Amino acid sequence: EVQLVESGGGLVQAGGSLRLSCAASGLFFDDYAIGWFRQAPGKEHEREGVSCISGTGRDTGDAEFVKGRFTISRDRAKNTVYLQMNSLKPEDTGVYYCAADALGCSGGDSRKLEPDAYDYWGHGTQVTISS
Repeated sequence: EVQLVESGGGLVQAGGSLRLSCAASGLFFDDYAIGWFRQAPGKEHEREGVSCISGTGRDTGDAEFVKGRFTISRDRAKNTVYLQMNSLKPEDTGVYYCAADALGCSGGDSRKLEPDAYDYWGHGTQVTISS
């Protein structure tokens, strides 16, 4: 079965950095886009798109609020996608999920950061940014 496992969350002071990892198994990794989404505290039913990367790694998509701060990348040999988060702010606090979408996050994909477009989800990792 498909499994996505997030790691790397934790507590960090505003202005600091975290690197999240999403390890995938049970799918053809190169065929799937991987997206990062987050749920703010108290908004468990609202997931907002953060960043995504295509199966080839040649295309990415970023939410406007993270451009210049977060960088997504993938290591095809390790079946792992990373989200490097710098200059973190208290409003970045939340549970971060990775998700997989076949053939998504390409230049022609109009739903790069829409949760409903993604088929498989991990269980999340907590990110807490203190002020």
